[in-house]
Amino acid sequence: MPTPTRKRPAANPAVLALRKDLAARIAAHAPSLGENSTPIPGLALYRRTAPTACFLATYEPSFTVFVQGRKRINLNGVEYFCDSSSFLLSSIDVPAQSQILEASEQFPMLSMFLRLDMPTVREVLSREDLPEPESSIRPRGLAVGETTVGLLAACTRLIDLLDAPEDIPFLSHLIQREILYRILRTPQGERLRAIATAGDLSHRTVRAIAWLRAHYAKPLRMEELAAIARMGVSTLHHQFRALTAMSPLQYQKRLRLQSARQRMLMDGIDATSAAYEVGYESVSQFNREYSRFFGQPPMRDVKSLRDAKVVSINAA
Repeated sequence: MPTPTRKRPAANPAVLALRKDLAARIAAHAPSLGENSTPIPGLALYRRTAPTACFLATYEPSFTVFVQGRKRINLNGVEYFCDSSSFLLSSIDVPAQSQILEASEQFPMLSMFLRLDMPTVREVLSREDLPEPESSIRPRGLAVGETTVGLLAACTRLIDLLDAPEDIPFLSHLIQREILYRILRTPQGERLRAIATAGDLSHRTVRAIAWLRAHYAKPLRMEELAAIARMGVSTLHHQFRALTAMSPLQYQKRLRLQSARQRMLMDGIDATSAAYEVGYESVSQFNREYSRFFGQPPMRDVKSLRDAKVVSINAA
């Protein structure tokens, strides 16, 4: 017998009102499609007006609030769905696939992106009066939670600073600290707490992730990577997969392929040069892995991307 679909509880009227209010503010300050930068460091506002195919994206430590539309993120087979009631917390640098499912001209997808400053996270965590989380669950490096009155109110105040730019230098940091506090009070904030806490296995694993991102073209030797993380090889494998849903080798391979694609697309280099540049010793292996990951051989894939970009520009 199929399991009945669980209905989401009715939203708090105060939450609904705040979501609507925040959506109006984001729409007012995000007139352009895609990313709209702001004078507040780390804050960007997004507007999308059509669904998309899956595309590759790299998530950095950040907090994103969605107030309209719907999005799906795939982290090596683990799916996360974000809608108007959601926030997305990314506590690590991780490559994933992203897809906008619902967006239109009349009802655009609207979101607010805030880059997380890890020293400030540690500063907030150092306070003795910060309550311990109710949950000890530690999800992966990406987590989706439900927005609360406190989170939405703080986000609204941050965007309100865009109408009073003279207040940004003094008030922006204070409001961002409150947003961090609100995040850390949620079950999803436990992963951020672990990653920011020196000595925690998650914190040590992030050191390995950072090294891989900076040295992905170098040969991967697990013993050396484990030494950087200050843990055993098997422990690192387990912790790495728990955070990123992939092994260190898979993570390195994705970084290499994404970097090669970017170099061919933006700088016009050929596939052989790109393969050697990102660390491959065998061009045939690069071509096989690229085709498996992106769905077609390197130069054909790049040509398709360029053609799609031309069509997009002509349609705009």
